[in-house]
Amino acid sequence: MAENRNGNAKSTNDKASGAANAYAINLDTFSKRLKMLYSHWSENRDDLWGGSEAIAIATPPPSDDLRYLKSSALNVWLVGYEFPDTIMVFMKKQIHFLCSQKKVSLLEVVKKSAKEVVGVEVVMHVKAKNDDGTALMDSIFRVLHAQSRLDGRDTPIVGHIAREAPEGNLLDTWAEKLKNENFELKDITNGFSDLFAVKDTAELTNIKKAAYLTSSVMKHFVVPKLEKVIDEEKKVSHSALMDETEKAILEPARVKVKLKAENVDICYPPIFQSGGEFDLKPSASSNDENLYFDSTSVIICAIGSRYNSYCSNVARTFLIDANPLQSKAYTVLLKAHDAAISALKPGYKAGAAYQSALSIVEKEAPELAANLTKSAGTGIGLEFRESGLNLNGKNDRVLKAGMVFNVSLGFQNLQTETNNPKTQKFSILLADTVIVSDNTPDVVTSTSSKAVKDVAYSFNEDEEEEVRPKVKLEGHGADAISSKATLRSVNHEMSKEELRRQHQAELARQKNEETARRLAGGGSGAADNRGSAKLSGELIAYKSVNDLPPPKDLMIQIDQKNEAILLPIYGTMVPFHVATLKSVSSQQDTNRTCYIRLIFNVPGTPFNDSTSSKFQGSIYVKEVSFRSRDPRHISEVVQLIKTLRRQVTSRESERAERATLVTQEKLQVSGAKFKPIRLSDLWIRPVFGGRGRKLTGTLEAHTNGFRYSTSRADERVDIMYGNVKHAFFQPAEKEMITLLHFHLHNHIMVGNKKTKDVQFYVEVMDMVQTIGGGKRSAYDPDEIEEEQRERARKNKISMDFQNFVNRVNDLWGQPQFKALDLEFDQPLRELGFHGVPHKSSAFIVPTSSCLVELIETPFVVITLNEIEIVNLERVGLGQKNFDMTVVFKDFKRDVFRIDSIPSTSLDGIKEWLDTTDLKYYESRLNLNWRPILKTITDDPEKFIEGGGWEFLNMEASDSDSENSQESDQGYEPSDVQSDSVSEEEEDDSESLVESEDDEEEDSEENSEEEEGKTWEELEREASNADREKGAESDSEEERSRRKVKAFGKTRAPEKRRPTGPASSLSKRARLR
Repeated sequence: MAENRNGNAKSTNDKASGAANAYAINLDTFSKRLKMLYSHWSENRDDLWGGSEAIAIATPPPSDDLRYLKSSALNVWLVGYEFPDTIMVFMKKQIHFLCSQKKVSLLEVVKKSAKEVVGVEVVMHVKAKNDDGTALMDSIFRVLHAQSRLDGRDTPIVGHIAREAPEGNLLDTWAEKLKNENFELKDITNGFSDLFAVKDTAELTNIKKAAYLTSSVMKHFVVPKLEKVIDEEKKVSHSALMDETEKAILEPARVKVKLKAENVDICYPPIFQSGGEFDLKPSASSNDENLYFDSTSVIICAIGSRYNSYCSNVARTFLIDANPLQSKAYTVLLKAHDAAISALKPGYKAGAAYQSALSIVEKEAPELAANLTKSAGTGIGLEFRESGLNLNGKNDRVLKAGMVFNVSLGFQNLQTETNNPKTQKFSILLADTVIVSDNTPDVVTSTSSKAVKDVAYSFNEDEEEEVRPKVKLEGHGADAISSKATLRSVNHEMSKEELRRQHQAELARQKNEETARRLAGGGSGAADNRGSAKLSGELIAYKSVNDLPPPKDLMIQIDQKNEAILLPIYGTMVPFHVATLKSVSSQQDTNRTCYIRLIFNVPGTPFNDSTSSKFQGSIYVKEVSFRSRDPRHISEVVQLIKTLRRQVTSRESERAERATLVTQEKLQVSGAKFKPIRLSDLWIRPVFGGRGRKLTGTLEAHTNGFRYSTSRADERVDIMYGNVKHAFFQPAEKEMITLLHFHLHNHIMVGNKKTKDVQFYVEVMDMVQTIGGGKRSAYDPDEIEEEQRERARKNKISMDFQNFVNRVNDLWGQPQFKALDLEFDQPLRELGFHGVPHKSSAFIVPTSSCLVELIETPFVVITLNEIEIVNLERVGLGQKNFDMTVVFKDFKRDVFRIDSIPSTSLDGIKEWLDTTDLKYYESRLNLNWRPILKTITDDPEKFIEGGGWEFLNMEASDSDSENSQESDQGYEPSDVQSDSVSEEEEDDSESLVESEDDEEEDSEENSEEEEGKTWEELEREASNADREKGAESDSEEERSRRKVKAFGKTRAPEKRRPTGPASSLSKRARLR
C-alpha cells in the first residue's frame, strides 16, 4: 500500500558532525552479509546479475517523502544504516565508497572485516563539500577498465539498478558519466530481490516486532476507536482517523508495546475507507469524507508499521448490520485468505497461493470470482513490496523458509440492492504478514482477529427485525436474549409460546433421530470411566523378625521409619502396620489409671477388605487395650499413632489417585527472550494440603501450558493447554472474587487432591464488617475514601485479569493451537438463576458453551453439547420452585439435578434452552432416573420404537389418559435425590458417619412420603370435587391466562432470533 514511498532507515545525515561516533556498524552482521552478497553474485552471475563484473549502487540524498529504494535497502541490509549521497562500487578485488568525510570515518571500520571475509580491499574516496566528484569518479572508472582488461574484455559489464532515477548533483553527474563511459550496463534488480528474499534470524525478529506493533495498534487502538465513534455517532473524517492512528504507531507506549519510538515508523499513512468509495490498490489513501457507518455499510482499515526499517502490514474489513450478500462475501473471502496463507510452504510455487484462493471462491461463490483481486499479495521486508515475489497466478518462483509475504486479498466493487447510494457498492479487504516456515506458515499479525464474530457489528437490531430475519448467534446464541425486561401483550406472548413449542417439536424429532443413530451404533456415549482405585500394594512393616528394633521396655513403641506400632503381648513385642489400625483412643478413670484402646480393621470393614479373601481361615485381632499409670506417655503414644496413621492414609490415597491419572506432556518453560504472560497474587482452589499458612502464588502462561507456583517449592501445578476443555473468566459482578477457572479433559493432582477443575481467584475487597459505633454519615470523608479505594482496587484487578485473558487468547489464536479451539468464555450473568446443585443454594450461570457455577464448591461445569435432554420437574400446580434434571448423552453417567429453582425463572430458562437448541420436557413429578436409563441401555430398540423421549411429553400424555397411566406405573416418582455429580466427581472427604446419617434421613422421608397421597391422586380428587359442583374451575385455558397475567409482573423472556439467510455470520452484541 505504498507506491513510491520512502524507506525510513536511520540516515547518517540526521545528526551533527560531532555526533558521527554515535553510529556503530555491527561488524559480525556486515561480514556475514558481505559474504552472502559475493557468494550469491558469484553463483548467479549470469542468471540474476546480468553477467556483471562490477556492481554500482548510488544512494540518493535524504527526502521527506515516503519511498522504497533498492539502494537504500542495500545500505540498511549491509551496514545497518542508510548512507545518502553515497556511491558504492563492488568489484572482484575491491570495494569503492565515494562519499563525504563523515561517512568515510564511519565506514573505515569495515576495511579489516572485508579483507578477512571475501579478500577485497575497501577504497575510500572523500568528496569535498564543493567538489562535484568528477575526478574521483574517473579514478573508479580507470580501475574498472583495468580489471576488465585483466579478464580479457574490452568493455566492462557494470550492473546497476535501472529503475532508480538519479537525484541530486552527485548522482546526476554519476549517471551521466556512467552512461557516456564505455560500459555495458545491466539491470541487476532481480539479483537484489533474490538476495533479500530469504531473511535471517535477526531480520525475522525485526519483522515480528513490527508485526506485533501493527496488530496491537489495530486491536487496541483502531477497533476501540471505531466502536466509540460508531456507538456515540460522532462525525470523524477518514483523514482525522489516519492522523490519530499514525500517532499511535509512532508512540508504541500508547498501545502498551515496549518498543523504542526512535526505531519505529509507519510503512504508509494509515488507510480508512467507507461510504461506497473503495480502492484496494497499494497506492490508496484516506480522504476527507466522514466515516460512514449506517446499516449495511462497510469500513476498510489498513495500517503498516516498521521496526528498524523492516515492514509489516495488516488490513481488516468491518461490517455494520451486514446483509446476506455482504455476509457471504466476507465468509468466502475469509476462507480464501486462509487457503492462500496455507499454500505458503517451502517447495511450493508462489503462484499456488493465488490459485488456492481462487479455487475456494470459484467453489463457494463463483459469481464473485470476477471481483477478486488479481494478486494475493507480495513479498515484504526492507521494502513494502519486494519485486519478484508477487503472489499472482503466473509466478513460478519456488518458496523457501524465511521468506515473508504480505498476503492481501479482496473483492473489489461488489453491488448490493439497497436504496442508499453509499451502500450500493462495497469492497472487502483482508491482509496479514506471514512468514514461510518449515512447518506451518507463521501469521505474525494474528493478534488482530479477522474472525466473523470480531468484525461484524449489529447496532440496529430492533429495526432489522421488521425488515429481515435475525442472524442466529453461533456458540448456542447466548446473546440472543436481552437482559432488559419488557411488557408484552397477551396475544404477542401466546404467539411467542407457539413459536417455541413448534421449535421444540422439531428439536424432539431431531433428538430422537440422533439418539436412535447413536444407540444403533452400539454405544450410549462416552466410556464409563468410573471405578474404584486399587491399592498400591501389600503394606509390609518388616520383612523378617531380624528387622525388628531391639525392645527397650515392655511398652508401646512407635516405629516412624517402618510405619509400625509395636505392642507388648505376652512378654513379646508384636508389630502391627499402622494401616491395619482403625482407631485409637485413651481415657482416664478416677484412680488416675489411663487406658489406651486400639481397634483394628478386620474382614468386612471398609478399609482393606481384600484381606478376607486373601487370608481365609485366619484369626484376626479386633481390639487391644492397655493400662498405664503414666498419663503423659499414653497421650504421647496416642498422638504419635494418629499422626503416623494420617500420614500413611494420605500417602496411600494420593498414590491410588495418581495411579489413575493420564500422563501429561511436559511443560515447555518460556525462555528469557520471550517472557511468560504472568498474573500475580492469586489464590488457588482446590487448596494445597498441609498445615502451614496458605500463600498466594503466580500464574504464568508458557509455551504449551500454564504453571501456578507459590514461594514453597512443593506447591506447584502445571496445566497443559491440550488438557484444557473449557476456560472461564468471571469478573466480580455482585460477587466478592474475580476468577479464572479451567475445566480439564483429564484429572490432575493439586497437592494430594485429584481434580478436573482448577480455579485461580483474587478477593476484590476485604470481607470485613465494622462492629459497633453509630451510623456513619453518607458524607463521611473516611467512608468516601474507603469506597474510592475499594473501587480503584476492583478496577485494577479487573484490568489485570482482562489483560491476562486477552494475551492468552492471542496466544491460543496462533496456528499451533487452533486445533484445540480454546478461548476464555465469560458467564452471562443476566441469564443466570438460583438453584441447589449440591447441598447449598448457588447462582448458576450459562456461558456460550456451558452451564456453570464457579463460586461455591463443589463447582458445576456442564458442557452443553454433552447434554441429551433437560427435564423440568415439579412444574405447575402452584409450586414456588421446580427442579431441573440434565440427562447426558452418555447414559451410563448419572443425571445432574439442580433443585429448588424459583418458578419466576422458569420462562427465562425455557427460552434459553430453546435458543441453545436443547430439547426440554416438563413433568409434574420427580422421576427416578437410574432405572429409566438402565431400561434404555438394556433395550434401546424398544425405547426407539416407543417414540424415544416422547414419554416425557406432558402434553401428549395428558391427551391420552391410558398412556399416562402406563407411564406413571413404569416410572414411579422419587424424592430421593440421585447421586448427581458434575463432570468432576463428588468430594470424597465426607465421613462414613455423615453418609449413614444422610441415608437414615432419606429413608425417613421416603417412609413418610409413602404413607401420604401422591400429587396426582390429590389433583384427581380435586377435579372430581369440582365436577360435582358443576364447574371446571381450573381448566388449562384459565391456567394459561393466569400465567400470562402474572407474567407481566415478572421478567418476560426475550425474543429468540429465528434463523435467516444471513445466519452464517454471527455478530457482536450491540454496543448501545
